[in-house]
Amino acid sequence: MRLTSFTDYGLRMLMRMASSPDRAFSTTELADEFGLSRNHLAKIMQRLARAGIIETRRGGGGGAVLAHPARDIGLGTIVRVLEEGQPLVECLSNDGGACTLDGRCRLKSRLRAAEKAFLADLDRATLADIALTPLTSLETN
Repeated sequence: MRLTSFTDYGLRMLMRMASSPDRAFSTTELADEFGLSRNHLAKIMQRLARAGIIETRRGGGGGAVLAHPARDIGLGTIVRVLEEGQPLVECLSNDGGACTLDGRCRLKSRLRAAEKAFLADLDRATLADIALTPLTSLETN
């Protein structure tokens, strides 16, 4: 399976946030850290905020923080939120795509089962399991 870059960067952002849960991260700070446009990262943050995974605060001392402890945020939930509207293959889209094999194809059920197993495995892990460990003073020298 291949996740979109949207999901990839969303997971990286959340891993970074989970490594320092007591501080707020600005969009600019995270965009610079990951080499992304601020606009692209803002879209990821908006989706995560709408889903209740992060909270955003405006003004001085503002930024994004985790809405819940990292141990309470499942990886499967994150991936479902960020991959929303991105079917594994065209025939798994809500409208069925433009597949000419529909009705005769046995691949579709296999792909649905594989996707379900992939997400079920992610459901067994949390953001805390993959949070970045803070750099020690020895690693920064």
